[in-house]
Amino acid sequence: MEGVPGSGAFRPFVRLVLQSGHEHYRELPWRATRDPYAVLVSEVMLQQTQVARVVPKYAEWLERFPTLGTLADAPLEPVLELWSGLGYNRRALALKRTAESACELYAGRLPETEAELRSLPGIGPATAAGVRVFAHDAPAIYLETNVRAVFLHDLLGDREDVPDTRVRPLVHAALEAAMEEGVRPRDWYTALLDRGAHLKRSVPNPSQRSAHHRRQSPFEGSRRQKRAWLLRAVMADPGCSADEYARRLAEFERAAGRAEPAPGLSEELLGVLTSEGLLAREGEEWFVA
Repeated sequence: MEGVPGSGAFRPFVRLVLQSGHEHYRELPWRATRDPYAVLVSEVMLQQTQVARVVPKYAEWLERFPTLGTLADAPLEPVLELWSGLGYNRRALALKRTAESACELYAGRLPETEAELRSLPGIGPATAAGVRVFAHDAPAIYLETNVRAVFLHDLLGDREDVPDTRVRPLVHAALEAAMEEGVRPRDWYTALLDRGAHLKRSVPNPSQRSAHHRRQSPFEGSRRQKRAWLLRAVMADPGCSADEYARRLAEFERAAGRAEPAPGLSEELLGVLTSEGLLAREGEEWFVA
């Protein structure tokens, strides 16, 4: 790889990561499994959601939907109900669609290759790599937020606005160096994740120097909050009109000390939820899809 040092240059970095990962190791429930489905659940839940919120939901999910088959066969509504509190409900829908596709195409099992995994709904490069690494101990370029933070802090500390195209070759080279030292991919990335989590607690967040870093807007009063509220309202009392849900949303906003939503916003958001496959419309009435 042009511009990337040989594996020998990464040995001090490998030692640093392994030592830091050992010192700051986190006992997390998904680390006790090699089941590809359970690993997938953890990877999807951890996208943009804090570990502390994921831990109890992960256990509840696997108790309710222990296999791809049980998730594929479940109606969407209980899936969304269980997902409540994790945010970004499209992830729950994508996870269910993945289960349905895996049951249809792969006899209820997740495939092992990157190309096959990425052909399933909602599985991008990082999620596919996570399944390959943590379920199969396979070498893959796993670039997620904590991993990115380590490389930005330890190897690119003088750079700003760093694109992932600059980080990925380093991730690949460091993995090769670690494997040359006898470190398994699963153990290597576990150490990277734990060092990254430690760095984010102890220094200014290195991820802010990524070209892809986006500060999340406040949830309270946002369109995201209104979307989530409307989805919960339809789940709790399906079959109402857009006007009725708009009236109830306006009451919710007033009670929170905020201005009422703009006219037409509720119906717009209901339409967005419908286009995403979360809701369905029959005449003037709205239901969970």
